[in-house]
Amino acid sequence: MRRIYKFRLITRCLIFIACGVMYLGRPEALDILEADHFFKSFSPLHLLWALWMADMAGQLIPVKQPVALGSQKLFEFCFAKTEETGHSHRLKEYMAGAARGAGKVLVIWSVLTAVLGFLYFSDRIGDKELFMISVFFYVCDLICVVIWCPFRLLMKTRCCTTCRIFNWDHLMMFSPMAFVRGFYARSLFVMSVLVWTVWEASVFFHPERFWEGTNASLKCKNCGDRLCWRPRPGR
Repeated sequence: MRRIYKFRLITRCLIFIACGVMYLGRPEALDILEADHFFKSFSPLHLLWALWMADMAGQLIPVKQPVALGSQKLFEFCFAKTEETGHSHRLKEYMAGAARGAGKVLVIWSVLTAVLGFLYFSDRIGDKELFMISVFFYVCDLICVVIWCPFRLLMKTRCCTTCRIFNWDHLMMFSPMAFVRGFYARSLFVMSVLVWTVWEASVFFHPERFWEGTNASLKCKNCGDRLCWRPRPGR
C-alpha cells in the first residue's frame, strides 16, 4: 500500500506541474472554471474533474478498493469487533478527544479558507489561482500520508489508519473552490461536502468503527497497509 501511495504522490506532482504549465502558458485551458464553460468545449481539466469525482465517489461506496484502511473504516466490512462494547466509557473518552482534535483542524482550515475568500473578493487572486491552490492541496494531501502530517500534532493520532479526519481530504482540498462560481468548481465542492457529511454521520452513528479498542482492524498487529515506518509488532 505504501508503494501505491508513493506512486500516487508522484502522479499528483506531475498533475500539479501540468496544471502549472497550463496556468502559465495556456491560461485559456482554465476558462472551463468560468460559469457554464464546462459544457461548451473540451479541456484537459475535464479529465482531472472526472478523476476527482471518481475518487470521491469511491469514498461513498462500501466496496473494497486499493486504498488505505483509514479511508474505508467507516464501512461495516472493515469492522472487526473486540471485547470492548460499542458504548464503553473508554470509547466515549477516545471519541471526545478525537472530536477536540478535529475541531482544532476545522477552525484552522476555516481560517485559511476565509483568508483565501478575502483575497478572492478583494480581487487579489482569481478563479484560476484558487484552482491552482486546490491542485497544490491535492499534492499536500498525499505528502501528509506518505511523508509527514502536521495534523497529527493537533489530532495526537498514531497513524493514518486511526486518523479521525482521514476522509476530510477532499473537503479541505476543494474548500478554495467554494468561491468559484462555475459548474466545475461548485460540483467538486458540493461532492466533497457530501463525502464529509457521510463520514461524519458514520462517526456519529458508528463510533466503534473508528477506535482500535473496539475495532481490531485498526490495531498495528492487524494492519496490512504499512503506510507508517513502524515495524509490524508480533501477534
